[in-house]
Amino acid sequence: MSATSTTRLNANTNRKFYRLNYQIAASEVRLLDEEGKQIGVVSKLAALQKAKELGLDIVEIAPNAKPPVAKLIDYKKFKYQEAKKEREGRKSQKNVGVKEIRLRPFIGQHDFDTRVAKAKEFLSDGNQVKVTLSFKGREMTRKEFGFAVVKRFIESLESIKVVREPKVLGRYIEAMIVNDKKGSV
Repeated sequence: MSATSTTRLNANTNRKFYRLNYQIAASEVRLLDEEGKQIGVVSKLAALQKAKELGLDIVEIAPNAKPPVAKLIDYKKFKYQEAKKEREGRKSQKNVGVKEIRLRPFIGQHDFDTRVAKAKEFLSDGNQVKVTLSFKGREMTRKEFGFAVVKRFIESLESIKVVREPKVLGRYIEAMIVNDKKGSV
C-alpha cells in the first residue's frame, strides 16, 4: 500500500479511508473551512491549531494536489453523511436477475396463462426470463409438442426480445427472453 494513497478502499468494507489531524503527512496544506471556502495555504501546525480552536478535525480530501487539500469538519458527522449517501445510492440500484418459468409439453390452459402472467411481471420488473420446458419419460419422442408450447408462450408476450432461441438441452428445451421496452410488457 502506498503511503500517499488517502482514499484507498479497505478490502473488508467499501469505505474510503481519510487521513485526519496528525495522520496528514504534508507540512503545508490548502485549508478549507466547513462551507468549503478557502482559508489559504497554511502549515500543518497552524491548521491543527485552528481546528482545535473550533473543536473540529482536519480531513485530507485531496491528497494528490500540490499542496494537499484539507478541510475543517466534524469527522463523525462527515462519516455519517457519507454513509447516508451510500445507503441512498444502494436504494436506487436495480438488481437484474434471471427468473425461470417452467413449462410442460402438455400443460393445461389455465396453468399456461398463469405462467404467462408471471413472466410479464418478471419482465416488467426488468428481469430476464428463462423459459424451461422439461420432458419426462416417453414425452422425449414428441419434441415438436414442446417447441409448440414454447413458441406459443413467447408469442403470448408482447414487446419482448428473444435473447436465446429455443433449443434442446438434454431433456429440456430452453429459451431466454428480455423486455424490449423498459417498464412495459
